[in-house]
Amino acid sequence: MGSERAVKRVVVATGNRGKLEEIRAALDFESWQFVSADDLDAEWPSPEEDGETFEDNARIKATAALERFGMAALADDSGLQVDALEGEPGVHSSRYSGECATDAQNNERLLLALGDIPETARTARFCCTMVFIDQDGTETVASGTCEGVIGFSARGTFGFGYDPLFWPAATPGRTMAELSVAEKNAISHRGAALRDLRARLAGE
Repeated sequence: MGSERAVKRVVVATGNRGKLEEIRAALDFESWQFVSADDLDAEWPSPEEDGETFEDNARIKATAALERFGMAALADDSGLQVDALEGEPGVHSSRYSGECATDAQNNERLLLALGDIPETARTARFCCTMVFIDQDGTETVASGTCEGVIGFSARGTFGFGYDPLFWPAATPGRTMAELSVAEKNAISHRGAALRDLRARLAGE
C-alpha cells in the first residue's frame, strides 16, 4: 500500500471568504489545504500595512501570518493606479478619503481629483501582488494587472471599491461593476496574479 501524501496547510492572511475560495480554486495543488487567518484565530490582529508598495504590504501580512501560525503563508495587496495622478491612490486605495472611508467616498474623491481630464488621459490599472512564504522561509512573489480607464460617473451594481468607475480595456462598453463574477475573475488583476503564482509554484 502506498502512503498518503502529507497535507500542506497554508494560512491566507485574509478574512474575506470570497478571496479564500478564489485562491483555493486557482491553487488547486494536490494535498494543499488553505485556511484563513480569521478561521485559525478570530482575534488575530492584522498587521499595519505601512509599506510603500503592494509587494511591501503583501510581505508584511504574509510574514506576520507565518510567524503567528507557524505554517506556510500567503497574502496579497492590491489597489488602483491612475496615471494622471502619478499612480495614486495606489497603496492608499482603500483609505483614499481617510482611514474609515467608504467606497462611495473614495470614488467621489477620485472623480474630484481627475476633474475634467479627458478620457484619453484617464488611463489606469488595478494591480495585485501576492507573496507566498513557505514554512522554510522560501519566498515566491507574483503579480497581475488589469488595464483600463476611469469614467466620469459610477455605473453598475456588482463588485466593490472602484469597480463602478473602472472601464476595463478587455470589456469595452462595460465597467468592472457591470461584469459577472466569472467575467471579472477572467480579467481581474487578482486572477492574473493567481495564475502567475500558480505557474511559479509549479515551476512552469
